[in-house]
Amino acid sequence: MNKAQLIDAIASDANLTKADAKRALDAFVKTTTSALKKGDRVALVGFGSFAVSKRNARTGRNPQTGKPITIAAKKVVKFKAGADLSGAV
Repeated sequence: MNKAQLIDAIASDANLTKADAKRALDAFVKTTTSALKKGDRVALVGFGSFAVSKRNARTGRNPQTGKPITIAAKKVVKFKAGADLSGAV
């Protein structure tokens, strides 16, 4: 499902116009992104939670040459599915 299909589904399920559904989805994405940038955790009971995790620097290998390379440390977003979502899937 892509963004346009998600907007259509939200609009039909919530009895909203497509424009309202798009604004709601964009607001959710913007708010979630800003919360994760601040290091907060976003939890939706039954659906799941988004959190930021630190990934340490590590050594990898260049697949073409086999030479070791250093992979820099970075922050990554992790999603953990909630019980309701896990049970439904």
